[in-house]
Amino acid sequence: MQFKLKENRIRAKKEFEMIKITEEVRRFIRESGVKNGICYVISEHTTTGITVNESLPCVEDDLMEFLDRIAPEDFEYNHNHYLPTYGTIGGNAPGHIKSLLTGISVNFPIIDGELKLGHAADIYFCEYDGIKDRHYMIYIMGE
Repeated sequence: MQFKLKENRIRAKKEFEMIKITEEVRRFIRESGVKNGICYVISEHTTTGITVNESLPCVEDDLMEFLDRIAPEDFEYNHNHYLPTYGTIGGNAPGHIKSLLTGISVNFPIIDGELKLGHAADIYFCEYDGIKDRHYMIYIMGE
C-alpha cells in the first residue's frame, strides 16, 4: 500500500470563485504511480469548499448565486460582531455557511491509474471569503 500527499497553494482572482482543479488532481495521480486506490481532495480552510459539479460557466454562476441567496452578506450574523475570544471583528459568516453546504472534501476511486469521475464532472476549489492564499491537499492511498 502506498500513501502519497501533495499540498497545493491556490489563490482566487475574485472574492467568491469556483476554481477547477481536476487536472491538477489527475496529474498527481499519474505522477504517484498508484494504479488502484482512492483519492481524497481536502481543503484546509473553514471558509472554502471542495465540490464536484458539471463544468459549465452557467452552472458555476448558478451555484454561486444560489449560495449567495442562502447565505447573504447582509444578514445579521452573530459572527459578524466583535469576537472577544479572538480579539477580531468577524464578517465572514457567509463563507462558513457556504463551506458547510458544499463541504471541504471529496473522494474518488482510482482504477487502472485513472481518476474515476463522471464524464461531465469537474472538481472545484471554492473560495467564499476573499482573495487569499489558500491550501488544499490531494491524498492518495493505493497500490
